[in-house]
Amino acid sequence: MRNYDPDTQRLFFDDLINCRELGGMPGSDGVIFRKGILLRSGSPSLASDKAYEELKAFGVKTVIDLRSKAEYAHYGNPFDDGETHFYNIPLFLGDPDAVNDPTMKFLETHTMGEFYVMMVQGLGPQIVDVLRVIIKETDGYTLFHCAHGKDRTGVICAVLYLLIGAAPDDIILNYKVSYEYAKHFLDPLIEARVDNMKHTLRSDAGNMVTLLNYFKKEYDLNIEKYLLENGMTEDEIAELKKRITA
Repeated sequence: MRNYDPDTQRLFFDDLINCRELGGMPGSDGVIFRKGILLRSGSPSLASDKAYEELKAFGVKTVIDLRSKAEYAHYGNPFDDGETHFYNIPLFLGDPDAVNDPTMKFLETHTMGEFYVMMVQGLGPQIVDVLRVIIKETDGYTLFHCAHGKDRTGVICAVLYLLIGAAPDDIILNYKVSYEYAKHFLDPLIEARVDNMKHTLRSDAGNMVTLLNYFKKEYDLNIEKYLLENGMTEDEIAELKKRITA
């Protein structure tokens, strides 16, 4: 019997939104995602000094920033500190703050789920690069994040959870609660918007349904086929599965 409660993964760090442990997700054949290796969150550039120190004390040794080069240039990252193993592997190639950014224009008439499909279609090698860091960096926790910890971060979580055979409904629930966990931060931003982009600040379940439907149609939810197609080797996949499963 499957029993998944995302609240059990939630971590509370001041000013670091949507921070969660990935461990505890049930997979297929009795497999459980291993605890103590991966965290997800919103951008640490939004974190207080206290939260930064708490995360370091918690055991964060590696940080993967999924934001674009422009976002990193604008906002920085406190974990690019010369001590943490820091990687910027963008899963957004433009600048979400730019008025005429092509992806943001796309989102004026498309759902976030359609954006996720566009991401996995166009940035597969970068997704593989993220997973390679997870394989490589075995000391302490690896934290990966985007801006609000729900979109690019949510896609990486979905890929990892598909790799252990997690149920689609559990993956959808894991994604859906991102808005609930970050609503204290996101609701004022949603309220302030006067355009038709409010949906980009939520994590409506239908977005993850769209992504999983794509993986179902193209790969029958066998994420290994997707990873192989994007340059990952069978040995790397086996090593990653060994690292993330208990």
